[in-house]
Amino acid sequence: MATLYTHKDRNLQLTWVYLVGFLVFVIFVGWFFSLVMESSVILYGAVFFAVAMNFVSYWWSDKIVLKIAGAQRISRKTPNEKEIYRLVENLCITAGLPTPRIYLIPDVAPNAFATGRDPEHAVIALTTGIVESLDKKELEGVIAHELSHIGNRDILLSTVVTVLVGFVALLADLFIRWSWFGGRKRDGEGNSQLQLVLVVVAIILAILAPVAATLMQMAISRKREFLADADAALLTRYPEGLASALEKISSHQGELIKANKATAHMYIANPFRGKHAKKATRFFATHPATDERIKRLRETEIQ
Repeated sequence: MATLYTHKDRNLQLTWVYLVGFLVFVIFVGWFFSLVMESSVILYGAVFFAVAMNFVSYWWSDKIVLKIAGAQRISRKTPNEKEIYRLVENLCITAGLPTPRIYLIPDVAPNAFATGRDPEHAVIALTTGIVESLDKKELEGVIAHELSHIGNRDILLSTVVTVLVGFVALLADLFIRWSWFGGRKRDGEGNSQLQLVLVVVAIILAILAPVAATLMQMAISRKREFLADADAALLTRYPEGLASALEKISSHQGELIKANKATAHMYIANPFRGKHAKKATRFFATHPATDERIKRLRETEIQ
């Protein structure tokens, strides 16, 4: 069975692939437009933008994701928060990981995710719903699952890609608007060929944006979710805890208030329900089937 750090090196390599790929992509687009517009300022702007976004993605992507989720950092002031800290700290000692910062998301829907660029700067976010609805053993299983993502460096890969894909989508929208409004203005000046080029490029970018979103969803693959489940079972020595937790999470019909397609793959379970969940299943699901995860956990033998 896979160990806690099986995919760490691969995830670190993939992170740099995404960062470099984003850098090259944005600079190429800037270079193309600088040729069309005959202005080197656009190329310099693209280089600055790409470097800045890579810097922001690596150093502050966790803060962006926490802001999107509406998460709030907790302390040890109340008995409930002390219990959560105790569970996390004990599991971190067992896993050999530093204790991450702990955040609560004020939402009745039970769910959780981990984020951060490395174990020393990691974060675990739990919804108030998951804390209130699970017992101690079940909550331990969920926390162990998230700690497995931290140990495997899944959190760095998923968080960075989330931010970069968001910026690719913004670029697509920007160029679409630029092609239509800027192109129309130039059409009056008799430059219809330029308008046609901009429209074609805008269409290509509009197609690339959802493709990039799909790659983001696949970055945290089903195998990684299964691996995190298996690691959680090894860490807690009690597979039934996580299996029972997944049953309770999947049985809740409410959606996360601030559920976001860009961050959906980061949660322990699909944060969408109803129509959104059906669409995700039909096309590119961000999570493996919960029934299959539960089945594998209950078939796990801990020696």
